[in-house]
Amino acid sequence: GVSVVRFPEQVSTLVWDALGWTLLIAGTALVLSFIIGTFLGVLCARRPGEGIDRWLPPTLIFIGGFPYFWLAMVSVSFLGYSLDWFPVRHAESVERYFDTTWELVLNRAWHAALPIGTIVVASLGGWLLTMRNAMIGELGTSYVQMAFSKGLSEKRVIFSYAARNALLPSITNLGMALGYVVAGALLTEIVFSYPGQGLLMLEAIRNQDYPLLQGCFATVTFAVLGSNLLLDLLYVFVDPRTRRDGDDS
Repeated sequence: GVSVVRFPEQVSTLVWDALGWTLLIAGTALVLSFIIGTFLGVLCARRPGEGIDRWLPPTLIFIGGFPYFWLAMVSVSFLGYSLDWFPVRHAESVERYFDTTWELVLNRAWHAALPIGTIVVASLGGWLLTMRNAMIGELGTSYVQMAFSKGLSEKRVIFSYAARNALLPSITNLGMALGYVVAGALLTEIVFSYPGQGLLMLEAIRNQDYPLLQGCFATVTFAVLGSNLLLDLLYVFVDPRTRRDGDDS
């Protein structure tokens, strides 16, 4: 490749444009997989070894064990080309004109549905297993048994007490994942030709575009620092033990 020299204004424009697309697919997929996987983990932990817990965790773990790019290519081949349900490239239809903003939003959502869906399916198993194992441990603690003995409903005990404490490991993983989500789902963006941060970094490496590469790395660095701050604030909200007054001792 040929080295490219860019001005700071050009770098910031390219980085911010790509970051918006990355947050749309990688950020949305992360939030959805966290919420769905956590909820399914709670449901599986209610009856360990019974009902959906017998088949759902192993099924999702089995699917998540496949290389992601393979899942992406299968979804493109089957849902994109064979059934023609979803577009298979770009973030929007570049060959058509949109009369309203709503049409543009729907078109972009249609293009993002398949990349987001494949990321969610591939990562659901990890979130489910983390929450399930933590929930099983919490349901065996003395305070949960005490709550049941006082006659509290199963729904209140599980979701208001056990799930809140069992959520802490998942929140830790979520904070770490949020920091690196701005790096882009590189394989996703390559398979679907999606103009995100990961594809931008790959193009910068190929073209030896060092200013652009530095801008991408700086964005990832600030995102990691910001996610750590967000994680600390989230811990204060979720875990009451972190809100103890300093004069208790």
